[in-house]
Amino acid sequence: MARMNLQETAPEIYQAWVDAEIAIRRGPLDATVRELVKLRVSQINGCLFCIDMHATEARGDGETERRIWHLNAWRESALFTEAERAALEYAEAATTLGPHGVSDEIWAAVEKHFDEGQRAGLVAVTAQINLWNRLGVPLRMEPQEH
Repeated sequence: MARMNLQETAPEIYQAWVDAEIAIRRGPLDATVRELVKLRVSQINGCLFCIDMHATEARGDGETERRIWHLNAWRESALFTEAERAALEYAEAATTLGPHGVSDEIWAAVEKHFDEGQRAGLVAVTAQINLWNRLGVPLRMEPQEH
């Protein structure tokens, strides 16, 4: 059971996050890339609630089971496009913020495959899913039945 329901406890704050989510969805970033980033970042952060939600949403948008299975090892898989690889590399670097954060090389690959608006969408969706994960994990949010 979740420790807290933020939607009920802090409705104005929660609604602001939902509004940001809606704006990101309306942006120019491809829906497939957006869902792959959400799912991969949630895997890294160990957010079961978000992994379940975004795997379900990705399948509903036509994503294949096989690509979902391969996502945790996308570097070894031939199933992802160069643009998807650039987005996933960026999302991982921005999520883990290792000693160098997002390197110039990673950013150059993002610039090669995405226009300015899409890059803004990639930055936003990566930040937003990290926010949701940082709510879901500590609050022990559980997946809903499908």
